[in-house]
Amino acid sequence: MNTTTKPEVEFRDVNYSADDLHILKSITGTFPKGKITTLVGPSGAGKSTLFKLCNGLRSPQSGEILIRNHSINDYDPVELRRTVGIALQSATMIKGSVLENLELPLTLQGKHIERGFAEELLYDVGLDGSFLQRNAKDLSGGQRQKLSIARTLVNQPKILLLDEITSSLDRVSQHDIEELIEKINEKYGTTMVWITHNLEQALKIGHYTWVMMNGEVIETGESSLLHAPKDERVQQFVKGELG
Repeated sequence: MNTTTKPEVEFRDVNYSADDLHILKSITGTFPKGKITTLVGPSGAGKSTLFKLCNGLRSPQSGEILIRNHSINDYDPVELRRTVGIALQSATMIKGSVLENLELPLTLQGKHIERGFAEELLYDVGLDGSFLQRNAKDLSGGQRQKLSIARTLVNQPKILLLDEITSSLDRVSQHDIEELIEKINEKYGTTMVWITHNLEQALKIGHYTWVMMNGEVIETGESSLLHAPKDERVQQFVKGELG
């Protein structure tokens, strides 16, 4: 990836296997600091597994992963997950209020969230303080996803992994989340990595893009590469998705 921006996450010849399957093959590349990198490719390409390596849920068989210029192995697991947050498609909520869901990362640490901070987080994701006492189960799909993102911001992560966070939303809610991610990126300088099957979204939101297939990184660069990829496999993939 041709960029002068400092890497926030760096992979050096990373390999990962499970159940005799070579899932990630010699992954080398970077996610630039303060930028949005989108990950695209067919299902089964290894994108979600790559995320699990980034926040320590899985460990590679070989190679090295650097988070903010430090080996991932040097991080305490709790510190690593504060540094590298993740938001998922499911936006799973616990029973109870919006406040209880928002506070969950701190509850697990035996702490409570200050109301002013809670209201600020909701404001950042396009909700307001009146939502705090609402029952989380009464929220719409888009509102749940916004709350899920706000919850990942409680620990003020430097890196935020987004795994298909808009794939189950209607077009209006999808647009809201896209604007929200751009806003957070600009306000906090948070490094974002977004897995999406929507290539139009990758083009619109991403500063940079990785194209993955069959456990390999096939092509990387500015997201405009999707308009004119060099690799024939990527050309075929893009033609099938963008028409």
